[in-house]
Amino acid sequence: MPSPSSPHTLSLPREAMRSLGYQVVDMLVDHFDTLPDQPVAHPRRGARADLERRLREPLPEQGTDPADVLDQLQRDVLSHISHVDHPRFFAFIPSPNNFVSVLADALTSGFNVFAGTWIESSGPAVVELVVMNWLRQLCGLPEMAGGLCVSGGSMANLTALAVARHARLADDMTGAVIYYSDQTHSSIDRGLRVLGFAPEQIRRLPSDEHFRLDLHALREAVRSDRATGRVPFCVVANAATTNTGAVDPFVELADFCHAENLWLHADGAYGVAGVLCKQGRTALAGLDRVDSLSLDPHKWLFQPYEIGCVLVRDRRLLRDTFHILPEYLLDTQGPDEEVNFADYGIQLTRSFRALKLWLSFKIFGVAAFREAVAHGFRLAEVAEQTLTKMPDWVLTSPAQMSIVSFRYAPAEQSAAAQDALNVEIVERMSADGFAMLSTTVLRDQTVIRLCPINPRTTEDEVHTTLHRLDAFAHTLS
Repeated sequence: MPSPSSPHTLSLPREAMRSLGYQVVDMLVDHFDTLPDQPVAHPRRGARADLERRLREPLPEQGTDPADVLDQLQRDVLSHISHVDHPRFFAFIPSPNNFVSVLADALTSGFNVFAGTWIESSGPAVVELVVMNWLRQLCGLPEMAGGLCVSGGSMANLTALAVARHARLADDMTGAVIYYSDQTHSSIDRGLRVLGFAPEQIRRLPSDEHFRLDLHALREAVRSDRATGRVPFCVVANAATTNTGAVDPFVELADFCHAENLWLHADGAYGVAGVLCKQGRTALAGLDRVDSLSLDPHKWLFQPYEIGCVLVRDRRLLRDTFHILPEYLLDTQGPDEEVNFADYGIQLTRSFRALKLWLSFKIFGVAAFREAVAHGFRLAEVAEQTLTKMPDWVLTSPAQMSIVSFRYAPAEQSAAAQDALNVEIVERMSADGFAMLSTTVLRDQTVIRLCPINPRTTEDEVHTTLHRLDAFAHTLS
């Protein structure tokens, strides 16, 4: 392939661009087409020295043939990733993307869209407004609700908590207290730390027997804090926990928060997409009553990284919280109908993340997404049914919101020995390359999680994965 047209320009000739683009598209198509036949994970032990040898080099003074650079990328970089979009990647929360959205990201980068202000991106701004309105409708929030795209659940939660602090406390955190269960995602802890809340202002309450926020414990904690002069202001509820898929009781929580004048935030980075299908809507009853919520389309809405979203019941509160107008941005201010998304969140410079979700909704239709989400529910139920027939395997939480947790627990072994064995089983499966699962800890026991949300995953792959786990268990025990 030709080198850059001049050593003094950052450009390629037209035909060189076209040739390089075809090579990249071919790489992507091959990836999607051969993914089920590839190992799920790369070897993780002892690879640093080898990768340093392959990739560590001085800053290149002169350019290299693009074809050679792509070859190195394929050989030394992309061959050393875990495929979170693989149909047998069941660890953590997978990200089963789709090719249409991948092309949307390419278009966004190619056109270098700045999506912070209307004056520079009015078309993208309207697309983002449309996408957020679609999500608002799916979640049952009122017409006055709105939001924006961010990088992921961590930023969505941070944004929502900042709005809650502004709306309920006028940014005065003196004596303020926030409440959530011990199953809540660490992004909430991190967000509160960034916002300046001290550990003594956080009530991390023990979850109930179903790993949900305990209403009785919440009532008692709020009552006790009010009695000592503290200022309860916010409750964070889980719209599907990462550990077990448990959903906090939103109807009861909404009643309680309304009576106590508390902000109710739903961390639904993973689970909110469940509203697309009947089973998910039933589990998430009451979600339409929250004050804010987070969701990650790069999880159960099948988008490539990064795209998270935050929705607020009264969208005006986003602007009240974040709008700052320095003199160098005066030119961005136009009529009220113009929307500057930089005024609604933390980022001034922001990419056109909404395009990929808009494009894939338009091309596939929401019915295809609905079926894909429902498929995840079915696969988790298949896993649960299979596990109940396997001796020495114990369910630690049932299939819910497409997550099931379980544990290999032969009666003759101690609890500590079982913990170590379950970790070793998962490590052996990862090294084998057929599938990847992850562990967590529930009630002081190490358990295995399986999260089969990839629409390309088959029931047979779930069956085979569990039986391979069983074979490793018997080999190791």
